[in-house]
Amino acid sequence: MFRRTKSEPAPVETPVKVGGKGRPTPTRREAEAAARARAKTPRTRKEMAAAQRAARTQSSQSVRQAMKTGDERNYPARDRGPERRFIRDYVDARFSLIELVIPLLLVTMVLGYSGNEGLRNIGNTVLLVTVLLVIVDMVMLRFRIRRELARRFPESSTKGQTYYAITRAMQMKFMRLPKAQVKIGQRLPDSYK
Repeated sequence: MFRRTKSEPAPVETPVKVGGKGRPTPTRREAEAAARARAKTPRTRKEMAAAQRAARTQSSQSVRQAMKTGDERNYPARDRGPERRFIRDYVDARFSLIELVIPLLLVTMVLGYSGNEGLRNIGNTVLLVTVLLVIVDMVMLRFRIRRELARRFPESSTKGQTYYAITRAMQMKFMRLPKAQVKIGQRLPDSYK
């Protein structure tokens, strides 16, 4: 009864601009939040880890396949190039004493455990001679490979090349990767470019 009646103000109409977008411009904070939401991938950590594992597996399988078949395009960077191809062929084409190390180590082990002092001494001597011969063979390989690299690739550096040759020669031939492309005693081509 004694109440005042409020007069409600009439709603103010905002004029619609002709050719406008029909909505208010978002603030900078709203625009950045929307951009972050669009850019964020809906993946979980498990899904991302699985995708990375799958990519690594596929890559390593193609590298392994290339190492077996000799496809140089998919080799790791340390095995690419004409100098490295020549070194692989040079090492694979020569007979190395390292090929005999495992059988000689087995003989040495059998002789060492025979219980006979004379056989044990023979085994130790065979082991020592084998190690010395392998060292001499590696030193000779180093000098020969450097001479051949200087003759065939005079413009390139030999830094790291002899280490690559020696580490390849220290492996048994059937275990070397990339697989050997030449046979023992095979003549190597004159040009590797």
